[in-house]
Amino acid sequence: MKKSVFLFLLALAGWACSQQKEITGRQQESGKVAIDSSGYDITITDPDFERWYSMRFSPSLDRSNDYYRALNNIGVNNWNDYFMRGRYNRIIGSYINWNPAIDYGIEINRKLFWYFKYYEETFRLRLLR
Repeated sequence: MKKSVFLFLLALAGWACSQQKEITGRQQESGKVAIDSSGYDITITDPDFERWYSMRFSPSLDRSNDYYRALNNIGVNNWNDYFMRGRYNRIIGSYINWNPAIDYGIEINRKLFWYFKYYEETFRLRLLR
């Protein structure tokens, strides 16, 4: 009886450890966003963004690629302006390399737009206006 309980606990511990490895592997991938076939990618390092995005975005809120491109152009200009002037330097710590003449694809444009929305809501910054 003691041996069967011990074997059961050993098997349970092994199963629990294998589940932890799967969870840990998924968390490491959360900073990188898989993007469409345009050849471009976007890296979002904020771990809270994916949870926020999944709670806010729905296909009914989706817009056209041109809509996202136009607003991202405004958002990137404001972001880079804040970065260059050193305003909000505790929040904005990087420059966004963005060329408005390039069509990055709807997946990139959508993710960047919602990232700006996330910053506006979380940090009360004006990026898309």
